[in-house]
Amino acid sequence: MLPEEEEKPIPTTEDTGTPEASSPTTAGRKRGGRTIRAKYGEDYYQRIGQKGGEVLKERRGSEYYREIAQKGGNANVSKYGSDHFSEMGKKGGNTTKQRQDPDFYKRIGKLGGAAKRRKKPS
Repeated sequence: MLPEEEEKPIPTTEDTGTPEASSPTTAGRKRGGRTIRAKYGEDYYQRIGQKGGEVLKERRGSEYYREIAQKGGNANVSKYGSDHFSEMGKKGGNTTKQRQDPDFYKRIGKLGGAAKRRKKPS
């Protein structure tokens, strides 16, 4: 990724060589983004997506993400039912039991609520 001071500009129709009359739908059809990738780098779309996400986070705050996560979770419960999640939990627990040593659940059970959660990097 380029340093902030060396950012490449946002492309215009003159930059891409597409005719002025072409619509956004037809402009990239022939080259499939190759022109943009060649001019602005492989990670161009990643950079602009990241900037968009940062702007959205600044505008809406962390509560926005909490709300949409809750809506998504509720939609999944409506779609699959609570029994589905119970079954997935059992499968995950059995997989963990197979992968860990026999004393794993005994050890973590003793920790109880004392185990500290690591904060996710934001």
